[in-house]
Amino acid sequence: MANRTRESARREANWMEKHVQKKIALLDRDGTMIVDKVYLSDPDEIEFPSGALEGMRLLRDEGFTLVLVTNQSGIARGFFDEETLERIHRRLRQMLAEQQIDIAAIYHCPHGPDEGCDCRKPSPGMVKTAMRDLDFGPDQAVMIGDSDADMGLAKAVGVPGVRIGAGQGCARDFLEAAALACAMLKTD
Repeated sequence: MANRTRESARREANWMEKHVQKKIALLDRDGTMIVDKVYLSDPDEIEFPSGALEGMRLLRDEGFTLVLVTNQSGIARGFFDEETLERIHRRLRQMLAEQQIDIAAIYHCPHGPDEGCDCRKPSPGMVKTAMRDLDFGPDQAVMIGDSDADMGLAKAVGVPGVRIGAGQGCARDFLEAAALACAMLKTD
């Protein structure tokens, strides 16, 4: 009896893995999930804008895996180095963990805008790497950001984008953007 129960549970887990759609929220960092401090170089200066924590909780509760994709040209410009960026991201993850929010992966572009790399948004390099690493396709993801580069990235990889801002068609804050993202990838 126990073997049949274990076998049944394993079959159910395999079925779930194959049939439950993975949902990925690709998140910009500065101006989206944290307040843009212009070349943030001090982990103690991380602040969350209104609605950001609530929006990340909503995404989490709706089954999204959170993935950070961020241009960090401050490295190329000499404002901070990779080690400083790692400290900032470690602190960000710690602050989010205190809220029971997990960032599954962080991808960053350290290059300046004139370096011609394929990872700097709006180029698709970071997200293509994330797709390989985390095994998802464009139909399983949504991009949330605050800039033309973020929306250009969404278009470049074929995912819907939700822009945060004051303009027409923009979400007012991260919470509203998260609600729109949930509606876009509703699986029920």
